Amino acid sequence: MALLPPRLGRVLDIGCGAGGVGRALRPRAESLTGIELDPQAAERAREVYDAVHEGAVEEVLGRVDGQFDVILAYDVLEHLVDPGAVLRRVREVAAPGALLHVSVPNARHWSLVRDLVLKGTFGYTESGHRDETHLRWLTPRDLVALVGGAGWRVERGGHAPLTRAGRLAEHLTGGRSAEFLVHQWWALARAS
Repeated sequence: MALLPPRLGRVLDIGCGAGGVGRALRPRAESLTGIELDPQAAERAREVYDAVHEGAVEEVLGRVDGQFDVILAYDVLEHLVDPGAVLRRVREVAAPGALLHVSVPNARHWSLVRDLVLKGTFGYTESGHRDETHLRWLTPRDLVALVGGAGWRVERGGHAPLTRAGRLAEHLTGGRSAEFLVHQWWALARAS
């Protein structure tokens, strides 16, 4: 979220959960609108957001009013049957020059590779990095292709800051280790 501008204007948060991101962005936003699949989380998000549309993004996006200056989809795309179609539809509610900020789990994390090679299993879990509801796994290149293919101009991409050990590994591997160390990738794009 540090990449977002100080003044956000109208924000659409797809997969807003219980409102954690909204709480952090509230002072910087003109208005906050959320979309949330889980009814209990949506109810809690209503304490922070100006409006919360409950249901699957594919079903409720058409009921969202107005145009948005910033659109967020943190840990959402991997759960969608057709994330490209959703990103194209999101452009319909994007103001001219709107920012899109998305994040996804890292498909190249070392623990996934380890378990596939050594244990012979992917090892889905109820939640977290290997959430059993994930339908897609993306590398940084895949994420840029997905967002760009939906008509957004990707300006930047990356990951959370590395730990001290991660920075050392990056130095020792000539910048090649982060793809295996970070849990998540993000992309920041603009409506073209």
